[in-house]
Amino acid sequence: MLLLALDTATPAVTVALHDGTAVVASSSQVDARRHGELLLPAVDRVLAEAGTRLDAVTGIVVGNGPGPYTGLRVGLMTADTFGLALGVPVHGLCTLDALAYAAGFDAPFVVATDARRKEVYWARYADSRTRVTGPAVDRPADIADEVAGLPAVGAGALLYPDTFTAAHEPEHVSAGALASLAAERLAAGEELPAPRPLYLRRPDAQVPKNYKVVTPK
Repeated sequence: MLLLALDTATPAVTVALHDGTAVVASSSQVDARRHGELLLPAVDRVLAEAGTRLDAVTGIVVGNGPGPYTGLRVGLMTADTFGLALGVPVHGLCTLDALAYAAGFDAPFVVATDARRKEVYWARYADSRTRVTGPAVDRPADIADEVAGLPAVGAGALLYPDTFTAAHEPEHVSAGALASLAAERLAAGEELPAPRPLYLRRPDAQVPKNYKVVTPK
């Protein structure tokens, strides 16, 4: 097994290779506006660090959000393209699940990422491998009672300390955690989800109301 993992659902552009036992190479950069520029060079760096080629990869795993439309689709489209070119399976995993896995908690906690518009993408977990609610998108004040007293990880938790009063690292997702979680589930015989985006809300760019269609005479 040689899994190529990537995630662009958050400001982190993150890539990793996993050989079925451990992460053999990884790269992460935080830049919310340059997902398209940074992703492919990151893949090249990771392959070079591992001393291998793209055609050695036996599977792709991609974070399918939730996340903003523009950033999220960069990773998903790249993963689909690699899968088609290499003839290998492409798996999707919830980005919040990878953050939860990296946190390593064995008791209930929350993962929250920044959804912009003064909202967070969030989910509750029984432990680092078990999601019990979500993902959802809400204003922090609206979920304060649901998350009260629980440890929380992710940029959203760190951004709103009045709601997430016990916020911890990690702030951003890592492809190493995404790959490790995927490898663990595959080894257990689990079928991973298809790489379908979790947008949870409509994109910011929309057709204006009262739009007038102009047709040629």
